[in-house]
Amino acid sequence: MPTLTGSAHVPVALARRTLTPFGSWVFGAAASAPLVVLVGGVPATYATTGVVALPLTFLLVAGAVALLAVGYTAMARQIGHPAAHYGIAAQGLGRGAGVAAGLVALVAYNAIQISLYGLFGATVAARLGGAWWVWAGLALAVVGVLGVRAIVLSTRFLVAVLAASLLVVAVFVLAAVARPAGGTLSWAGFDASGLAVSGVGGAVAFCVAAFTGVDAPGSLVEETTDRRALGRVTVGAVVVLGAVYTLAAWAMGVAVGPGDVAALAADPAAGLPFAVLARAGGGWPPVAEVLLVLAILTSMLAFHSVVARYVFAMAREQVLPARLAHSGTGTRVSAPRGGSLAQSTVAAVVVAAFALHGADPLAIMFTWLSTLGAMGLLGLLLVASVAATTAPAAVRGPRPGRGEWRIAPILGVFAGSALLAAMVGNVGSLLGAAPGSPYPYLLPLILLGAAVGGGLWARHLHARRPDVYAGIGRGTPRTNAVPDSVDVAI
Repeated sequence: MPTLTGSAHVPVALARRTLTPFGSWVFGAAASAPLVVLVGGVPATYATTGVVALPLTFLLVAGAVALLAVGYTAMARQIGHPAAHYGIAAQGLGRGAGVAAGLVALVAYNAIQISLYGLFGATVAARLGGAWWVWAGLALAVVGVLGVRAIVLSTRFLVAVLAASLLVVAVFVLAAVARPAGGTLSWAGFDASGLAVSGVGGAVAFCVAAFTGVDAPGSLVEETTDRRALGRVTVGAVVVLGAVYTLAAWAMGVAVGPGDVAALAADPAAGLPFAVLARAGGGWPPVAEVLLVLAILTSMLAFHSVVARYVFAMAREQVLPARLAHSGTGTRVSAPRGGSLAQSTVAAVVVAAFALHGADPLAIMFTWLSTLGAMGLLGLLLVASVAATTAPAAVRGPRPGRGEWRIAPILGVFAGSALLAAMVGNVGSLLGAAPGSPYPYLLPLILLGAAVGGGLWARHLHARRPDVYAGIGRGTPRTNAVPDSVDVAI
């Protein structure tokens, strides 16, 4: 039974039965931020790679990520650990692998979350003026306040912004197909021959980054009202987002012409995608700009919530300092305050460091940190698929389905390996680095260093604190050990 150190020795648990499957789905979709992908990701991918078949690329990447999600959710559902990748690796591959995966996850999730402060600050400063880091600091304060509150408040905010964002994407698609370039709808974006070009590896890497965050529901499993729905929630988020991104990329090509979309996406004067939105009415572009800012904020909040739960869950097992799991209010934790405050502190330090060094918030802070995070989380999904194929019978349950425990994870390993190879091989183009520059390869080395550090820390625990080592990956306290809540958020 996980306990805290100190005089109390009281088991702690997150507030169970407080989040519906729909609420979990919202966290995964909001973390991925569809409007951010439409405004930033799709035009940047067209401009950087010149791949006309970007819609088909999104479709194929969505299929690969869905396969990876099957093994991940099968393990996460059975284990029920808020630090999902940590628990999955610990119970599927061994305790040392669990701690290694946990540290990689902390690096990756923190990197993505903190990168968004650069994007937020630069986006708001470009429209309202002022220093980017001032706006980033305000966003940090908002996320920090919401992060220590019960999850119901965050969920309602995410639902409202996500619904409005999807509406804007739908309006964009309708505006594009209503007035296609040349007067006819083009299907060149789905032509397989368009994949046989030099930039397709970079396009794959960009598309993978767009799905970052869909694994967030796995960290909410202790709080959900129906753990069995985790697979449907996560794979459903991948399918919905895959459809949204495919349609958005196709519509952009239709609106301006497949042959011209790369050049126009690279030209700031063309104003994509806002120029297309303006066709539906002059009020839509400013609405989209406001929602873009809110979408970045909700994505930050979603990733912040995941990091806070990782810190809480790993501290509960004393792999991290146990005081980070202390609620100060009893055994039922409505919000992992220690983890939330720790994440906010790390974010503040990193944002301050980038600001003091005068780093570009978009070209350096956002681009490098988000790429680091996306690469790490893709690698962790790959590890989860491997863990699913090797998990002992006690983890798989009495009637494990061959499809979710064998077939899909094995296919996911092959598909995920191809995606990871494409991302690592094209990391320079993702970062906009000069050809031949060795610096982009620091990112996989950072992730490898985190994994090695986790393995060494696990060995230390095994030698010096065998009781803690034995509890690695144990997860949620027994149902009767901590009082449950019956309050349901969304």
